[in-house]
Amino acid sequence: MRTKFLIFFGLGLLLNLPSYAGDLTIDADKQVEVHQNEQKLVALGNATAKQDGNSVRADSLTAYYQKNAKGKNEFISFHGKGNVYVNSANTKAYGQTLDYDLKKAEIVLQGKPAKIVNINGDTITADGKITYYPQKNMAVAVDNVIATGKKENNKVRGDKMISYFSKNAQGENEMQKVDITGNVKVFGQDTVATAKTGTYLPQEGLVKLEKDVIINQNGNIITGAYAETDLNTGISKMKSGEKGKRVSGVFKSEKKEKKVKTKDTDNGK
Repeated sequence: MRTKFLIFFGLGLLLNLPSYAGDLTIDADKQVEVHQNEQKLVALGNATAKQDGNSVRADSLTAYYQKNAKGKNEFISFHGKGNVYVNSANTKAYGQTLDYDLKKAEIVLQGKPAKIVNINGDTITADGKITYYPQKNMAVAVDNVIATGKKENNKVRGDKMISYFSKNAQGENEMQKVDITGNVKVFGQDTVATAKTGTYLPQEGLVKLEKDVIINQNGNIITGAYAETDLNTGISKMKSGEKGKRVSGVFKSEKKEKKVKTKDTDNGK
């Protein structure tokens, strides 16, 4: 029999934060404890916190509280540990730990990897952690970060990704831009593009790559300073960038390799 506890608390769930406080129900297979001296509430054994159709599940959940200026208890942080699963209307998240600091307005998901899947099937994983800043509408993922679209052969990888969100017509958070740094790779059908930095525009399905860009398509290699990859069509365009520099490529044939330099028509050369 599960133990249930009902309190009042405005719980934020990653990318679907409610703007008002509501009832929060916490239940667990083993027990729910109130530690008055330490000012915390602990739920143990397949613990679940639910509010407004959103939920967090973990092996254990701990909520910390303190007295506010009016002398009433208010929660200041929330910690989930072990097999963390977050379920909201538009987002599902998985990890080993979840920390939500209400004062800092900061949510940290860690795992091997930490994983977030949105309603469209887009997925972000990180071997380090994913930190979401609800007041800034921004998320930062670090350590072998991989973003995968609905088409499984379309992937973007980087050491670090910073994502920016805004509300759509339905009032839901929608990813608008992702800045990518460190060992950037874009995987498409029969194509791998690499660079030092990049920008992903999910609404357009475009990835813009900069600095030491290399596109390898079935052994045919093109190098340049700047490239755009359309994840919808799989077409990549290389540009020279600086005036006086050219795009170069090595194209393989069955008999021999042929190295050519091509004009960058966009720069009028």
